[in-house]
Amino acid sequence: MKYVLKTGGMAVLAMLSILSCKQTVRELNPAVTPVSTLTAPANNASVKLEPSTPASVQFKWEPTQAIEGVLYEVAFDKTDGDFSKPFYKTVSDGLGVQPQLTLSHNDLKKIAALGGIGASSTGSVKWTVLASVAFNRQAGTSTRVLTMTRPAGFTELPDSLYLTGTATEGGDDVTKGIRLKKVEDGIFEVYTSLKGGTYRLTDRLTGTGKSYYIANDTIREGTSRTTLTGPAKTYRLRYDFNVASTQATEIQSIGLFMSAYNKEIGTLTYAGNGTWTAASIPVEFYPFSWGRDERYKFAVHTATGTEYMGSSNVNNNSPAGAPASYFYLQPVSNSQWDNTYKFDPSADLKKVKVDLFLRATAPYSHQVTVLK
Repeated sequence: MKYVLKTGGMAVLAMLSILSCKQTVRELNPAVTPVSTLTAPANNASVKLEPSTPASVQFKWEPTQAIEGVLYEVAFDKTDGDFSKPFYKTVSDGLGVQPQLTLSHNDLKKIAALGGIGASSTGSVKWTVLASVAFNRQAGTSTRVLTMTRPAGFTELPDSLYLTGTATEGGDDVTKGIRLKKVEDGIFEVYTSLKGGTYRLTDRLTGTGKSYYIANDTIREGTSRTTLTGPAKTYRLRYDFNVASTQATEIQSIGLFMSAYNKEIGTLTYAGNGTWTAASIPVEFYPFSWGRDERYKFAVHTATGTEYMGSSNVNNNSPAGAPASYFYLQPVSNSQWDNTYKFDPSADLKKVKVDLFLRATAPYSHQVTVLK
């Protein structure tokens, strides 16, 4: 009997719970009025796009009179379009809730391209706001024109890049192409040598990848090749697809700079595959009154001047037991003492072998081996 009463009580409670839940359910009111007032940017505003910067543009409007649950989308169309088939749509900030949309210049570059504005060209698109609740969508009653100037960059940026051709270290076999390091979106660099011959860039080593070539210091898409003449030289090549620009810096040599002497105590020469090496450099720590100083970094001699590479840390301890990251390299200032490494204590009054690795497949780094 007690079991029946207990079960029955539980059933009553469950029914009350269900009825209580049903009382909280109400239908969504789908009524929504169109957005009628756009506030920013101004009509016929002009923007010079700089996609490699963090610059952005905010699109703003007065909220609609929808009761609740409104979703905003900004639609873009050509200036003679009627938004029946906009070429681009995206929800507003806050997953479509806020009456504003923030678009980076890189996003706007893509929108400009979809709207028919070519690289290194100026053109206009039209925009409005769509407001929806459930399946009820209302196009805005107001539109504005935005004029954009695109730089000489690419809309679709490669995610990987390789150098191939008779002028390269890998030769004309594309499967042996030289990989470039991706340093930022659309920006690649490589330390390598080039000789007389031809070369091109590709985003794949196999299959039907896209090809690029250099003409008048500008990156262009196509199967043409760039031709070089003269003896082999070592370079730092840098390609920026955001603005279609290229930079070639000749690396003449790399010196081992010892801080206490304020001079280079040895020279590394290029050995291929992004590697510089010195087989034997005599090392003698500098004798100060407080002890012997062992700090060093690297001087990179280019055709345009001397640059320095060293540690990300301003000051370092002994490398004994240090992780591999201790030896990582990055561009640093010409300060005599800052961003230096320390030799292993056993290197004092010995000779060392030094290898410097500027390869795309791993962090830029170096290795010092004390010779017996």
